[in-house]
Amino acid sequence: MKALVEYIAKSLVDKPEEVQVNEVEGEQVSVLELKVDKADLGKIIGKQGRTARALRTILGAASIRANKRTVLEILE
Repeated sequence: MKALVEYIAKSLVDKPEEVQVNEVEGEQVSVLELKVDKADLGKIIGKQGRTARALRTILGAASIRANKRTVLEILE
């Protein structure tokens, strides 16, 4: 899951070297923390949050196949 989010985020931003994805494992839920450069934050969130929502939808579909719930948090 971490590699998937990192790949998509690096494809969207202008500074892919600034993309960081940290995974916090829990018993039932895994939290992915996505951090990008401040200038690229708008590209990750998108208009009215559409890009962020799409990222979460893709992540949700992939996590169903892995039988584990995964949540995406976008950090500033």
